[in-house]
This record gives sequence, structure tokens and C-alpha cells, in this order.
Amino acid sequence: MQTLPLPLQRPRSGLVARLAQVWSMRGQLSKIGPVLNARWHLRHANHVGPRVTLSGRPKVDNQGTMTFGDRVQLESTVAKLELVTLPGGHLEVGDRVLINFGTSVVASNHVKIGNQVLIGTHVMIMDCDFHRVEDKSWDTSGRPVILEDRCWLGNRSIVLKGVTVGHDAVVAAGSVVAKDVPPRTVVAGNPARVVRQF
Repeated sequence: MQTLPLPLQRPRSGLVARLAQVWSMRGQLSKIGPVLNARWHLRHANHVGPRVTLSGRPKVDNQGTMTFGDRVQLESTVAKLELVTLPGGHLEVGDRVLINFGTSVVASNHVKIGNQVLIGTHVMIMDCDFHRVEDKSWDTSGRPVILEDRCWLGNRSIVLKGVTVGHDAVVAAGSVVAKDVPPRTVVAGNPARVVRQF
């Protein structure tokens, strides 16, 4: 005499198989989701390289030229990331760059971020002052800001117009950088000064 399976056994095994399939798809979507999010939010950029990922919802306003290299990681989760180019401005982001949440990058002239640059939370990078001191009139003429390869900007640091941060340099948290930073140095303070070379 043949025994029949219990009525709950077949649906249960089907449910387990379905849950395993959904779990596998969830893992794949967790990798694809940030890429699709980047493609959507950076859709007005002039060039977005392969494998650019984005978490959260940034403020992106491209009135000039905006380009992103390969494997750029953008975070806009805890606080909104702001990426802005004004008319005639160029924001150029290299390969394998991390830009963390709360950061504001404004390019009225040219902001160039090299390869493998790490930018902490709430950092401000601006290549213009937006207004004149004398008469407070609107002025977006700026001077280029260049972050060379592998430099690291600590949390809440500020990089002002016309500054070049040398390769492998470190800007300490809370620093205000108004002058060029030599390569392979650590700068700290307001205004930022060299405190160590390596």
C-alpha cells in the first residue's frame, strides 16, 4: 500500500524553495540597487562611469559639466549630499572616489577630484565665494580646486577656491584650507597648517 504525503509537506517545501529564491534575488538586488539609484539621480550628468553606486537621495544640479569615473561611491543617507555645477562650471570626479553624506561640492569654474580620494562627512568644497565682500553683489567667478590622487579630507573640513591638495595629503577634521597643501602632508586648523610630513 502506497502512503500519501501529508497535505502540508508539499506546500511547505514549495514555500521554502520560493523563500530561498526570493532571498537569492534580494542579495542580487542589494548589489544592483545602488547602481540603478546612481544612474537615476545622476541622469543629468554628462558622463557616469561603470559601477558608480549611490545610497540615499542627493541634491544634484548640473548647469555646467559633471563627469564621474569608475567605481565612485556616493553616500547621501544620514544627511543630503549636494553636487552642483553652475553655468560654465565643471565637476570632474576620478575613479574609486568616496564622497560621504552631508558633503557639498560646488563648481562654478572647475573642481577636479582625483583618483582614490576619500571625502568625509559634511565636507564643503567650493571654487567660488558666491558674492563680493565689498558690495555683497553676486559673483560666481571662481578659481579651480584640485584634489590630487589619494588625498583624504576629514569630516567637516572646508576647501576654499584656488586650492590644490597634493597627492596622498590628509586634511584633518574641521580644518579650513585656504592655501595649497603639499603632497604627503597632514594639515590641521583654521587656517590649515602643516603639522606632519610622511
